[in-house]
Amino acid sequence: MKRLVQFALLLMVGILGVAFYPQTEPVPAAAAQPPQIRWYTWEEAVAACERNPRKIFVDVYTDWCGYCKRMDASTFTDSLVADYINKHFYAVKLNAEQQAEIKYKGHSFAFQRNGSRGYHELAAALLDNRMQYPSFVYLDEQHNRITISPGYKAPDGLMRELRYVADEHYKTVRFEQYNGQ
Repeated sequence: MKRLVQFALLLMVGILGVAFYPQTEPVPAAAAQPPQIRWYTWEEAVAACERNPRKIFVDVYTDWCGYCKRMDASTFTDSLVADYINKHFYAVKLNAEQQAEIKYKGHSFAFQRNGSRGYHELAAALLDNRMQYPSFVYLDEQHNRITISPGYKAPDGLMRELRYVADEHYKTVRFEQYNGQ
């Protein structure tokens, strides 16, 4: 009888222990972070290109540009776009209204006041003074401009441009022909 009482007590303690054991939610595996574009400053991209030549992708933007913000939130967060840019380009975000001076190839590029705003001389030089945002400038490994591409791009449209430049189709065919294929 004593053994039966001991067994019953142990059984009750076990049941109560399980019943009052703190329930925890399973911890999900760490959410995989989507790939992000590695953005370089102008100076970092030029230096990296000297060590390991690669084309440069320049996103010329302004803080007030709605389509620029949309590109940051959608196109540039697309995993295919981010992976492709990181693999084939040094990506630079260049604020067309930044105040900081940039020294490049023996020249100093500075902010120029123009009305209530202004522009950065390097942005103007890269865009041939056609200040439209967003605009994308593609440079070859020697920093020569390949092309300027103005306007918002959805991920698929930007991917076509990136492949056109990275695969050097620009040397043999115009983008309009390449894009029509």
